[in-house]
Parts: sequence; C-alpha cells; structure tokens
Amino acid sequence: MSSEDAGPSGSRRLLVVAIASLAGFLGLAGVAATKHLSDLDLLARTLVHLARNPLLDPAMNGISGLGENYGLVPLIALGVAVLWHRSRRWALALPLLMAGTGVLQLGAKWAVDRPRPNLAAGGFPSGHVLSLVVFSGLAIYLLRRSTLPRRQRWLGSAGAAAIVLAVAFSRLYLEAHWLSDVAGGFALGIAYLLPAICLVEWVAGHADGAREASAQNLTLTLPTTNGPEPTLIRLASRSE
Repeated sequence: MSSEDAGPSGSRRLLVVAIASLAGFLGLAGVAATKHLSDLDLLARTLVHLARNPLLDPAMNGISGLGENYGLVPLIALGVAVLWHRSRRWALALPLLMAGTGVLQLGAKWAVDRPRPNLAAGGFPSGHVLSLVVFSGLAIYLLRRSTLPRRQRWLGSAGAAAIVLAVAFSRLYLEAHWLSDVAGGFALGIAYLLPAICLVEWVAGHADGAREASAQNLTLTLPTTNGPEPTLIRLASRSE
C-alpha cells in the first residue's frame, strides 16, 4: 500500500469497507441465530461431499490445523520475529490483534449458538477463518507498504490469500462449518482488522509527530567569532 493509501483518505476507505463488512456479518449472524440454513449452505455441502476422498483427509486436517492454537501460535511468533527489526509497533501490535480475534469469536459463537454440520456447538462464525483473515490480511497490508520488489509483494500477498482460502475450504471439507459460518468469519475478520490498522497507524502518526515537534524545539547555542549574535544549531532526532 502506498503512502497515500496510509493517509486520511486511505483510512476513510478502510473504514467504509469495515462498516460494510460489519453490516454483512450482522446480517449473516441474524440469519444464523434462527438456526436457518440457506440453499447456498446446503448446496455447498453437497458440492464439497463430491470432492471428498480419503486420500485428502490428512491434508485437509493439516491445513485446518493452521487455524488451531498449535498452528496460530508459531505463526504469530514468526510474524513478531520478522517484524521486530522492521516495525516495532507492528511487532508489538500483532499478538494483541490476534488475542482480540479470540475474544471476538467466543462472543459471537456464544451469541449466535448455531450447531456445526457435525452437530458440535459453536458453528458461527468460523474462528479459524476469522483468525487467519486477520493474520493474513495484516501480512498483505504490510507487504503492500513494504519496499520489497513488486513481484515479491504480489507473490507474498497471493500466498497469504491462498492460505485463508485453503483453510476455509478445509473447514467445509471436514464438516466443521457451513458456508455461512465461513462467510461470517471473513466478514467479521475484515470488520475487525481494518479499523485496527487505522488505529495503530493513527497512534503511530501522532507519536511520530510529537517526536518531530520535540526535536525541532531542541536548539544548542554556541559562541561565534563572526559577530555578537550566537549561532543556533537545531538538533534533530531520528524517529522510528
């Protein structure tokens, strides 16, 4: 994402998308709370059944594991390690954002209380999809703002998106979720991530502005041999 996209107009666009996603999530949640299954839910389940093959089961379980705690924790740790020397604020924000997804999914699952296709509790929304939309979405945002070559940024973004789609399909394949559960995870993840990005960038922008203003106010007076007036040297400090 360009520096222009990170400015006020870019933040407004992100917030508009977030509001639309939240509206979509609330609509899906309202339907799910009635325990009603749409024709799309039933059709998606039928189509996924056609793709079922015992040889695919281990792969689907492995892919789905990326959304479990044992998959997410290493991903978060890797993300923090990669970001630590590039952007400390995002390295610190990442674990907090991911913890927020856990709170969101628990609250939403409790409020809606729709069974999964396998009749287990806590179907809506998909917590796996929600978590990976936030993680991968943040990765895409940071890649687009990075100075990496264009090809690497696009490949990284495509890989992050592919992970989310693969996990979403695995949840349908394993009968852990209905299609509307997966859609709810996508919608809630976007509605949560985009305002979080705006908030972190806004806080960072104000902190950088305060540091710059403080640096501009620092002056050092030295004697000069060119006249009675002292020479003022302005000290600048590097803001991170």
